[in-house]
Amino acid sequence: MRRMRKMVMILMVIAFARGAYGQNSVWTVQTTGIATNLRGISVVHAVDQSSGPVVWASGSNGVILRSEDGGKNWKRLHVKDGDTLDFRGIRAFDELTAYAMSIGEGDKSRIYKTNDRGETWEMQYTDKRPAFFLDDIVCFSQTHCFALGDPIDGKFEIVSTEDGTNWKELPRENMPAIVPGEGAFAASGTSLAIYGTSDIYFGTGGGATARVFHSMDLGKTWTVADTPLAAGNASSGVFSVIRVENTVIVVGGDYKVVGGNKSAAAYSKDGGITWKLSSAQPTGFRSGVASVDNKMLVTVGPNGGDVSYDMGVTWTPTSAANLNTVTVSPEKGVWAAGAKGTVARLLDSNSVVNPRN
Repeated sequence: MRRMRKMVMILMVIAFARGAYGQNSVWTVQTTGIATNLRGISVVHAVDQSSGPVVWASGSNGVILRSEDGGKNWKRLHVKDGDTLDFRGIRAFDELTAYAMSIGEGDKSRIYKTNDRGETWEMQYTDKRPAFFLDDIVCFSQTHCFALGDPIDGKFEIVSTEDGTNWKELPRENMPAIVPGEGAFAASGTSLAIYGTSDIYFGTGGGATARVFHSMDLGKTWTVADTPLAAGNASSGVFSVIRVENTVIVVGGDYKVVGGNKSAAAYSKDGGITWKLSSAQPTGFRSGVASVDNKMLVTVGPNGGDVSYDMGVTWTPTSAANLNTVTVSPEKGVWAAGAKGTVARLLDSNSVVNPRN
């Protein structure tokens, strides 16, 4: 009897978890209607942790947004001479400090940092070479960050800072060469990922195969592996990568085939060496993936989102929403951003009374 009660309790916990983020879940809008396509989002604690989650979001037309009360009120932040920039990456640490990364050829690709709630931004890095094009930024800490750039002279570009101020290019002699047409996608600010204290991953597309590059020593040496995601043209490949324990998950597909779901998600159980397609695919092209609690994953794209409870082996759809990128707050809340300045939270439909609360 005691064993039976224990089994019932386990099943109840599983059912509750699946009900919390599944087909009954809805994306509730926190802000929308701004003339921007948001592709970067970061949710963090305030310094004193006395208020709700601090949400930073970024996108086209120079837009950077911040909310210090969990999405109830928003402030638009301005970067000097940055109103035409496309900020695809945002990495925040509290309500004071964040990095913002813009994309574009040459000196349109820039890395900025603020330490005063976004009132002022210091440009820390750019490059005038026409082939220079940043795609993503990640950080181990406030002072140790990496940014990924498209290939120059046949190899991907990685720049890093170890003091939170000065950036430099990493040596590329141990970086595998690209295949023809290969590049990285700046669609969600999640094509580059870090794990533990020394692992770096990034996904690629545009070539004959969709690949994942992996460094185990902070970018000194690299390996690369083919994945079974959609490939073979400039619009397909790996758009987002994440590692959870020893499993690496990638999502993507072909962004010109929004509802295409034959090769939009794959996983590796050995840290990124060998890959399998998800047996139950997301319901379309997906540009971002995030881990909620090392047990559940969330992915988003133009025609909606999906969740996985088995580390990417199978996916279950959530409600439809046009979203580009997704992240998880310290409280395990799921946040996403997308077209028309939309920032949304994933909530169980039964608990939604007023999306602004």
